[in-house]
Amino acid sequence: MRKAWIWVTVVAGAGLSFVMVLVIGVYLVAGNLANGVGPGAVGLAKGAVPAAYQTLVQKWGNLCSAINPALLAAQLYQESGFNPDAKSPAAAQGIAQFIPGTWATHGIDGDGDGDRDVWDPNDAIPSAAKYDCSLAKYVKDAPGDPTKNMLAAYNAGAYAVIKYGGVPPYRETQNYVKTITTLEESFAAPVGRVQPSQQAAGAIYYAQKKLGTLYLWGGNGTPEQGGRFDCSGLTKAAYESVGITLPRVANDQYNAGPHPERDELLPGDLVFFSDDLTNSRTIRHVGIYVGGGYMIDAPRTGAVIRFDPIDTPDYFGATRVTEDGAKALPTSV
Repeated sequence: MRKAWIWVTVVAGAGLSFVMVLVIGVYLVAGNLANGVGPGAVGLAKGAVPAAYQTLVQKWGNLCSAINPALLAAQLYQESGFNPDAKSPAAAQGIAQFIPGTWATHGIDGDGDGDRDVWDPNDAIPSAAKYDCSLAKYVKDAPGDPTKNMLAAYNAGAYAVIKYGGVPPYRETQNYVKTITTLEESFAAPVGRVQPSQQAAGAIYYAQKKLGTLYLWGGNGTPEQGGRFDCSGLTKAAYESVGITLPRVANDQYNAGPHPERDELLPGDLVFFSDDLTNSRTIRHVGIYVGGGYMIDAPRTGAVIRFDPIDTPDYFGATRVTEDGAKALPTSV
């Protein structure tokens, strides 16, 4: 086994300092999510889907074998960021971003109230699942992975998948398939340990150098801002220093990879905090875990970047950032 050793000097408290040397042995084990979520029942990661839609996504995400709840959640996040009022310049509407012609053919009355309303998630989410499963049937005889073929049909049309015998050689389609299957990992509840991040040590090293820097709301660490940060500005800059570009906002950073349990945290994981522990879209704070129950974070106006404990009542969860996970995130949700 290979080990990555991370040494962190921790200074904390007002007028009180202590040195805590954390020697972290990181064992590179194959996680359940290393090559997708795999077969079998798929649960949703804690709070990844807003509570109002979680039951719908879990139920309808099992409509056919080509989809699962995490994949359906990834599509909804990619399309609208779970916004039921979303509109696009191409006239796509609602949480699942149906265009009117597709809705007319594939929209269903998911809640049985007598109408088919593209703006109602109780209709739109079941309709999205049904449409996915319909596409899967159209391309069921094409070689290759049925889920990837379904996603390719969603993007390029079933004819293209049949013509090319699988995912067609279109860059846009190949990127779409990779994006959704990568995002799927951040919505699935992990089974077993999550694979460690190779860039963690570098991100911690960057954040450690910023200890003592005064907080600035909206701060990105630019010279014009005096090198100051807010919480998500710090985490974004830390991972940018090792070649990973994260979104600017904390609740979008949550979807940059799979989610380890509290007792599986490793240095470099992002840790998140919220007043609503059922909805990742309400996350309001993020830090970088360094071990021993502590994180480096930019806490609030008037404070400096420092070490803080993570075990507080508003602890939401964690993300193990991956390069592919960060690249898969929509530019705006």
